Amino acid sequence: MPAPSILFVCLGNICRSPLAEGIYRHLTIRTSEKPVIASAGIGNWHIGNPPDRRSIKVAASHGIDISRQRARQVKAEDFRLFDFILAMDQSNLVRLETLRPENATARLQLFADFALGTNQDVPDPYYGDLADFEDVYSMLFSGCNAVVSRFA
Repeated sequence: MPAPSILFVCLGNICRSPLAEGIYRHLTIRTSEKPVIASAGIGNWHIGNPPDRRSIKVAASHGIDISRQRARQVKAEDFRLFDFILAMDQSNLVRLETLRPENATARLQLFADFALGTNQDVPDPYYGDLADFEDVYSMLFSGCNAVVSRFA
């Protein structure tokens, strides 16, 4: 079964969701069918901006280049384009549920629930230091790896 198309969503699309997108893309690069992979934010504050420099640095330290990604906001068509829309935390999930159009086909779920079977939020490292970004990377890598293994 091919890896599903996934939209990863966090608040501003500069910390957690770009890391998840980069990790999932990296892990699925050798699969025969290339899933649609993207990330987006609930808010519009960072549209067009690259990921946070700390997200870029942590990803690069693991051999993943996310520097060309650009932040964008969730759009109505995302709810039809993707198999899954995965929220990084409960507040993002609640907001996505209010944005969901009637004709949506994407399944909305908390990232950790979908990937790891837990009800845990992926913590927002924005106000933290590089170690916080590394912790988030580790959590996202474990989750993305589990998703790829499930659909391999």
